[in-house]
Amino acid sequence: MPRFSVIVPAYKVQAYLQECLESVLSQSYPDLELIAVDDRSPDACGALLDECAARDPRVRPLHLPQNQGPGPARNAGLARATGDYLLFLDGDDTLAPDALRAIADRLKEAGEPDVLVHDFARADWTGRSVRDRAGLQLTEQGPAPFRLEDRPGLLHLPTVAWNKTYRREFVEREGFAFPSGDFEDTPWTYPVLLAAESLATLDRVCVHQRQRRGVPGMAGPRHFDVFEQYDRLFAYVEQHPELASWRPALFRRMVDHLATVCTGGVARGIRAEFLRKARAHYRRYRAPGSPVPLRSRLRHVLVRFGLHRTFRALQLASALRRRTGKATRRLLKAVRTATLRLHYRVQRRLPLRADRAVFAAYGGRGHGCNPGALEQAFRTHAPYIRTAWVARPEHHHTIPTAARRVRPGTAAYWTALARSKYLVDNTEFDRRLVKRPGQILVQTQHGTPLKHMGLDLQERPAAARDTDFAALLAGVDQWDYLLSANRHTTLTWERVYPGGYTTLEYGSPRNDVFQQATSADVARLRESLGIPEGTVAILYAPTHRDYRRTQRAALDLERVLRRLGPRFMVLARGHRLHEAPLAKGTRIVDVSDHPSIESLCLASDALVTDYSSIMFDYANLDRPVVIHAADDDWAAYEAARGTYFDLRSFAPGAVARSEDELIDIFATGHWRGSRSTQLRSAFRERFCPYDDGRAAERVVRRVVLGEDEPALPSVVPLDARHPVPSAAATLAHSPLATVPQPAGPVSPALTDRTLTDRI
Repeated sequence: MPRFSVIVPAYKVQAYLQECLESVLSQSYPDLELIAVDDRSPDACGALLDECAARDPRVRPLHLPQNQGPGPARNAGLARATGDYLLFLDGDDTLAPDALRAIADRLKEAGEPDVLVHDFARADWTGRSVRDRAGLQLTEQGPAPFRLEDRPGLLHLPTVAWNKTYRREFVEREGFAFPSGDFEDTPWTYPVLLAAESLATLDRVCVHQRQRRGVPGMAGPRHFDVFEQYDRLFAYVEQHPELASWRPALFRRMVDHLATVCTGGVARGIRAEFLRKARAHYRRYRAPGSPVPLRSRLRHVLVRFGLHRTFRALQLASALRRRTGKATRRLLKAVRTATLRLHYRVQRRLPLRADRAVFAAYGGRGHGCNPGALEQAFRTHAPYIRTAWVARPEHHHTIPTAARRVRPGTAAYWTALARSKYLVDNTEFDRRLVKRPGQILVQTQHGTPLKHMGLDLQERPAAARDTDFAALLAGVDQWDYLLSANRHTTLTWERVYPGGYTTLEYGSPRNDVFQQATSADVARLRESLGIPEGTVAILYAPTHRDYRRTQRAALDLERVLRRLGPRFMVLARGHRLHEAPLAKGTRIVDVSDHPSIESLCLASDALVTDYSSIMFDYANLDRPVVIHAADDDWAAYEAARGTYFDLRSFAPGAVARSEDELIDIFATGHWRGSRSTQLRSAFRERFCPYDDGRAAERVVRRVVLGEDEPALPSVVPLDARHPVPSAAATLAHSPLATVPQPAGPVSPALTDRTLTDRI
C-alpha cells in the first residue's frame, strides 16, 4: 500500500503531460502510485501515459471509453486508488520539488489529519510564478489538527481539488465524489472541509498551476453549470442538519462566486439570463441574519435584484476608472522621470565635491558588505569626506548616523551621483549613471567567485536569464578600481569583466571585522541571537539556485537537530533572493533578515553551506566549515551555473554527500577534527592571503589619500593572525567534543581516511 495516490486526469494536454508526470515521479519521496486517467483525449495523451507506465511501474494508466470531463475522470482514478492519502493534479500542472516529502512530514507532525490544505502558485506561460494571495490562511501557527470552526477562513481559499491532500479512508467513508460539468470542485471542496474531523495546513507551495496562453475561456451555457453545483452543495447541507450553522457562510461564498463568474466571462448576450438565475439562487438559499461585509454589499445587491444593466454600467465605469487611473499614473511617472533627468543634467554641470562619497550595496539594501566596511574606513582615515548611503527606506535603520541617508530614484539620489567624487558599490549603480571626469568609481563585488560570473554566463542561459551583456560591459567601462581578495579572484575578474580599471588585490574589507572582534563581541552577539551558553551554533547558509523557479532547503534541519541532540542549534540564513524562510523549529533561528552576515559568522561555531561564497569569508575565522554537496545536486549546479574548480576536491573542511553523512560528521566530532583543520589551512592559504583586518584601510589610503603600494600597511602573515575564537572552541575538552550517537541506524564512524576519500 503506497503512502500517496496521485490522480491525474488528462485531456488535450499532450504538450504538458510529460512534465506533469515527471514532476510526480521525480519526487524525493518515492512511496507513491500515479493513477493517470486518459479521458478519451483526441491527442497523444493516452500513448504518453502508456509509455510512462512502461518505464515506471508506479504508473497505473486508465483509459476511459468516452470523454466524461474532469470530475468523472477523477472518480475513475479514485476507484483505483490504494494509497493512504489522495492528491489530485491536473494534467497541465506540476508538483513542486520535494512537495510530497513536505506533505508527508506535515501529515505525521499533525497526527494524520483527514485533510491537509497546502498552497499553490500560478505560473504563466513566461515561467513567472505568483503565489496565491489567499495563502495567508495557511499559517501553521496554532494547534494542529483542528476543525473548520477553529479556522473558518479556509472557506475563502480557492475551491480547487489540487491544493489539498485527503485521507483515502475519510473520502471513502463519506462517499465523496466529483460531479459532472464545470465548476466541479465546488460541491467537492466545501463538503470535504465541513465533514473533516481533523484538518491541518502546510504553508508551502506544493503545486504550480499552469496559466496556459491562448486557451479559450468557458463558452456559452457552460457558465450555467455553477448553479447546478451550488444546488448539489446546499442539498448536501440539507442532508446533514449538523451543518446548518454553515449556511450563512456558504451563501456569502456563493454570491461572491456568482458575481465573479458573471464579471469574469459571461457573454453579454446571456448576462441578463445568468443574473436572473443568480437572483433565483439568492432567494432560494439566502440565510436570514447573515451579515454581509461592507466590501461585498454592492455585489450582493446586484445579484439579489438581478440588475444586469446596472451591473454592466458599473463594469464599464470601473473599467473606465482603471484606464483613467493607469493613464494618470503613467503621465505622472513620465513627468517625474523627465523632471529628474533634467535635474540630473543640471547637477552634472555643477562642480564636483571632492569631499563627498556615496555608497550602496545590493541595489538599495542596508549598510553592509564591502561598501559598508569602506564607508567606515572613509570616516576613520579620511574624516574630511562626508559620506552618503543609498538605501530603500525599510533599510535606513541599518545606516550609521554619521552617514546621510539617500533614497534611490529621488532628486537627492541623482544629486549625490552627479556631485560626489567617490562612488562605491558592490553591484552597480543605476545604469543611467553618467560618470564624469574626475569621479572615481570603486567596484567592490561581494565575494570570491566559485560560480561562473560575468561573460562566462553567456554559455549558461539558465543562470544568465535576461542579463544584458552589452550593458554589463558598459558598466565595467566606468570602473576605476576593482577589489580582489586573492589571486584566483583577480584572474577571474579581469577575464570575465574585461576593462581598463585597476585591480586592488588587498583583501575583502568586509572581513576586517573577523580580525578586529573580541571575545566580548562574540558573547554579546550570541546573547542577542538567543544562543544559550554551551550550545554549538551552526550557521546554515545555502546559495541561490538560478535555475530553479522556487528555492528550497536541501536539508531537513529539524531532523538534523533531532539526531544531534539539544546541544546544537541552527542559525538559518536564506540567500537575499530567497522569498521563504529555510525552516522553522524550536532550535532553528531564521536569521535571513539579519542586517550583518559578519555578525552571524562571529556568533556561530561552524558553517554549513553548499556553494555559497560565504565559505571564503568564513575561513578567515579559522573555524570549521562543512560542505553539503550531494552528487546529483552538485551535478545540477555545475551544469546550470558552472564553477571554477571542483569544490569537493579542494574543500575548506569535511564534505557531506547526504544528510545522514552531515549528521555523522557532527555527531562524531569530525567537523572540527585534524583532517578538517588541515583542509581549512590549505583553503585559507589559497583564498585568504590578504584578509588581515586592514584591507579597507589599504583601499582608502590608495584611492583617497593617494599613497603608493610601498607605503601601504604590510600584510600580516596567516600564521601571525589570531582571529577571535568561537564559543565552542573553549569547550574542546568538554562533553561537547563528542556527541552521543543518535538513535536508529547511523553510518559507520567517519575516520580521517573516509573524509579524505569524500573530498
